[in-house]
Amino acid sequence: MKAGPDIAMVASLVGDPARANMLTALLSGRALTASELAQEAGITPQTASSHLSKLETGGLIEQEKQGRHRYYRLADPDVGGVLEGLAALAARAGHMRVRTGPKDPALRRARVCYDHLAGDLGVQMLDSLRRQKLVRQHKHDIELTAEGRRFLESTLQISAETLAHPRRPVCKACLDWSERRHHLAGTLGAALLKRFTELKWAARDPTPGSRVVQFSRQGEKRFAALFGDAA
Repeated sequence: MKAGPDIAMVASLVGDPARANMLTALLSGRALTASELAQEAGITPQTASSHLSKLETGGLIEQEKQGRHRYYRLADPDVGGVLEGLAALAARAGHMRVRTGPKDPALRRARVCYDHLAGDLGVQMLDSLRRQKLVRQHKHDIELTAEGRRFLESTLQISAETLAHPRRPVCKACLDWSERRHHLAGTLGAALLKRFTELKWAARDPTPGSRVVQFSRQGEKRFAALFGDAA
């Protein structure tokens, strides 16, 4: 028997279409009920319960009980990063879903990837942060610069001191499935999206399982002023 991590076990959990749909719905960062996840997967509640048990045993999701309801969420940001990376690989290999809906362009433009901004605007933001020398990137490693710390505190009122986390990096490159380039994850990526919503520049689609992020007209202008494309 080979030693080391059991990749096949994790792959088998993600590889089932119903479970993949459930996990994708949880990429919204919201905790969802078994009934909501059953609807996302197109299966019965009884079948969903079996799938959720396997995902929880496999360490990909966790549950939280509140009153009579049980809510499920991804176990941690790393699970979200793996799922987004798999989606990028599938897109690059041409394994795309045949049916698309009216929200597909909105999903590609701006969406949640667990707790940070993804899509065209997420990639644009990381490009701009690099261009302005607010972060420096070498391959997958991203580091917040001293100038970046000053920018966060003076422009967005985000204290760099609050970004430290014992089990999560401040900056992390996350491969974007629709753009096939990196957007910004880590505690900084999460803090930026949270700040955009606090400022009412953007709001998340309230539909359970939706990952769409909608920017207001004013929010788009403010975002473009800070992170607009290079001329």
